Amino acid sequence: MIQKDIELLDKKISQKSAFVDDLIKEINKVIIGQESMIERLLIGLLGSGHILLEGVPGLAKTLAINTLAKSISGDFNRIQFTPDLLPSDVIGTLVYNIKEGDFSIKKGPVFANFILADEINRAPAKVQSALLEAMQERQVTIGDDTYPLQEPFLVLATQNPVEQEGTYPLPEAQTDRFMLKTLIDYPEKEEEKIIVRNNLKGLHPKIQSVVSIKKILEARKLINDIYMDEKIENYIIDIIFSTRKPNDYELGDLKKLINFGASPRGSINLARASRVHAFIRRRGYVVPEDVRSVCHDVLRHRIGLSYEAEAENINTDEIIDRILNKIEVP
Repeated sequence: MIQKDIELLDKKISQKSAFVDDLIKEINKVIIGQESMIERLLIGLLGSGHILLEGVPGLAKTLAINTLAKSISGDFNRIQFTPDLLPSDVIGTLVYNIKEGDFSIKKGPVFANFILADEINRAPAKVQSALLEAMQERQVTIGDDTYPLQEPFLVLATQNPVEQEGTYPLPEAQTDRFMLKTLIDYPEKEEEKIIVRNNLKGLHPKIQSVVSIKKILEARKLINDIYMDEKIENYIIDIIFSTRKPNDYELGDLKKLINFGASPRGSINLARASRVHAFIRRRGYVVPEDVRSVCHDVLRHRIGLSYEAEAENINTDEIIDRILNKIEVP
């Protein structure tokens, strides 16, 4: 792509991405702080991906996605995952109608634009896997019929990192379906002071719809046009391959810490998330900082740690830090 084309694309993206500021402003009426979480929600929404949020209870995870749904007039359903939950409670089932002598379809809560799978690791594997087809294929099969899900379709799953009793850890095959795994931390002192004041005053701002679903779908198509230079592509591939073959990148000490590296789905999602990050920053082209900004969220659930790494209390974020510090930035 020649320089003139890039400049025209950059101008177009700058104009078409203006709604992102309106969306963030509307969400910030309710969510105080947590800028990183809000940005990751938008990356998932605009990048056609799903998000796994990990954080202790009370950090506004449910409120954030509910607010996002209201700000774009989307349908929102919350599913509380429990050990006694059944797949039919998620996707729906066939119900026998005595009067008509026939079966009818009762659709489950998964038929919405925004799904909050609250504490997803509380339910057994058969329930977790009920979400797999919906997340990957954007469709649900009930009986002999298959039903497409409406777009946009975003699954936000949460899990509590503290309480592990009575939980069913997500298998690697399922965590890989999530575009991002985002860690949510406590708010800052000043932010929490505002949160407490607002709650004590009973301030609950009404969220207005500021962006149409049509505009979100148009933005998704436009993001595919964002320019990514071959040097950036090579940078992404080098990052991914260094998780598989660390010896090739002078990172031999990581080999004993990594059981398996990121799959090609990691490469795809890192490239896609980088483009969306550029879009949110109102740019028509990807720079290395876009890749580095989303790298931890895209890869932290795609690198399998060895027993040795766990014994040394080394987590995937530390491994990603070492990779980013070693791989040459274009």
